[in-house]
Amino acid sequence: MTPRPPANAGGSPFSFMTFDVAIVGAGIVGAAGAASLSSAGLRVVVIDANEVATGTTAAGMGHIVVMDDSEAQFALTNYSQKLWNDLAPTLPQNSEYEHCGTIWVAADDEEMDEVRRKKDFYASHGVEAEILNETALRKAEPNLREGLAGGLLVKQDSVVYQLCATDFLIEKAKHNGSVVMKGKKAVEISDGGVKLENGALIAAGKVINAAGALASILSPSLKILKRKGHLVITERYPGFVSHQLIELGYLKSAHGKDTDSVAFNVQPRSTGQILLGSSRQFGSEDTEIDYNILNRMAARAFEYMPKLRELSAVRTWTGFRPATPDNLPYIGLIPGFKSVYAAAGHEGLGITTSLGTGELIADQILGRQSMIDASPYSPSRLAAA
Repeated sequence: MTPRPPANAGGSPFSFMTFDVAIVGAGIVGAAGAASLSSAGLRVVVIDANEVATGTTAAGMGHIVVMDDSEAQFALTNYSQKLWNDLAPTLPQNSEYEHCGTIWVAADDEEMDEVRRKKDFYASHGVEAEILNETALRKAEPNLREGLAGGLLVKQDSVVYQLCATDFLIEKAKHNGSVVMKGKKAVEISDGGVKLENGALIAAGKVINAAGALASILSPSLKILKRKGHLVITERYPGFVSHQLIELGYLKSAHGKDTDSVAFNVQPRSTGQILLGSSRQFGSEDTEIDYNILNRMAARAFEYMPKLRELSAVRTWTGFRPATPDNLPYIGLIPGFKSVYAAAGHEGLGITTSLGTGELIADQILGRQSMIDASPYSPSRLAAA
C-alpha cells in the first residue's frame, strides 16, 4: 500500500479524518503497533486521552524477561525479547537498555526445586540459565541476606526505561507518517473508526484497542481487570544491585485472583538508582498511595535485602495493569467485529511483549505469516470461556 497523507490530518477542529489504522492508546503497546504498521506503509493515527506513556506503561518496571508459566507465554515473551535485542542498537541512550540479567531468588529447598524445574524448561527451549547455590548467589549479589538457598540466573534478560523507549517508537511511527493525537479521549470504537469525546469521528479501515487498563471500557467483551501496583525509586547507589532480583514467591502473587499481595522485586537502573516493587491489588480504583500495602512491600524487600533500609527513596507512585483470567493478553480481532482488534491485557508483561504484540497485530492486518502462533492470544477464546 502506497502511503498518502490522511484526509484533514492537520485540520482543527478534528471534524473528519480517514486512516488505514486507528490505534487507541499511546502506551508502549500502541506505540509498537504504530511503528510496525507505519513501517509497512499504512496510514496510522494514535489517539490518547492524555500524553504518551502516561497510563499502564508508566506503572511498569521495564523488565524484559522470558517467562515460562505456559508455552504460549514463553513463545510471546521469548519472541518479543529477541525483537528488543534487535532494536537495542538503535535505541537512544536515555532508553537505558541494559542486559543485567534476572536472578530468580529461592528462599528454601522447596523453591530450589522450582529453580531446577525452570532451568530444565529454559534449557529445553534454548534459553541459557544457570543455577546458583547459596555461595554463588551471595557472590553475585552481596547485599542479599545470608541463608537464602540459591537462585536461577537468566543472563539474557534486560531492563529498559520504557517511557523513553515508548517515545522512540512513537517518533519512529511519526517519521513514517503517523499522526499522534494527544489529549483526545476516545468514547466509542466500531468497524467504522473511533468517536471522540468532542463528537469528532476518526474514520479508519482498522481499529486497535490498545488502551491498557481502560481497554474494557471501550470493548466490554474483553475480560480485563485492573490491578493496582506500587513502585518506589531510590536515590543513586551505584553497585548496590547488579541484576533484576525477583523472589520465586512472586509467581504465586502474580497469579492470585482475589487477595492483595506483595513480593520482592528489585531492579538496578543505569543511573545507579534502584527501582523497587511489587504489589498487586484488585478492586482499588484510586491512584493514592496505600501505605499499608507500601509498608508490606518494603518489609518484604527488607527480608531479602536488609540494607535496603539504609537507602533513601525519592519517589513513590501507583498505576494500574490490565489482567486477564488466563494471564495471556488479547491480541487479534474482537468477536462481533470485522475490523476492530485488541492489543490489551498484558498485565505485568506489557513492556516485554509490546514489540511482539505490535508485530502480531501488524501480521494479522497485513495478512502476513507470523513468526509464532498467534491463536493462543486471540480474543475469540472469550467465546469459549
